[in-house]
Amino acid sequence: MAKHKKTNVLRILDQQKIPYKARPWDELPDQHAPMYKTLVTVGKSQEHYVFIVPTEAELDLKKAAEAVDEKNIHMIKEKELLPLTGYVHGGCSPLAMKKTFRTIIDQSARGFAHILVSAGQVGLSVEVNPEQIMAVIDGEFADIKTEA
Repeated sequence: MAKHKKTNVLRILDQQKIPYKARPWDELPDQHAPMYKTLVTVGKSQEHYVFIVPTEAELDLKKAAEAVDEKNIHMIKEKELLPLTGYVHGGCSPLAMKKTFRTIIDQSARGFAHILVSAGQVGLSVEVNPEQIMAVIDGEFADIKTEA
């Protein structure tokens, strides 16, 4: 495996002594942990929220709004992502954002020993236990994805 640059996400996991595997996208094994994407939204209150859902699923905006007690929420514009989180589109991680946002992960993640989330850089994921991620970011589990 090629040497990768240590991202802030990996540094935080090291500091918290949370085991992980850095996984470049082009080196993922055929059988790998489920991949989850990190989405950033804004509510009617103008508060920002982070939601983590399986990559093949979509965020159910109604369920997501209910999970954070908002009347409604919508996705932020792509140009707002970098100044708000410190991440570019395709490299947004729930860990090591510029600010701390209320974070909800889809409850489907509870069924897995490990999931893949962005390691904070396009092309690099981190395989980690979802319960341990949530402990670091003080997140919550909820049913937030659309039904297939």
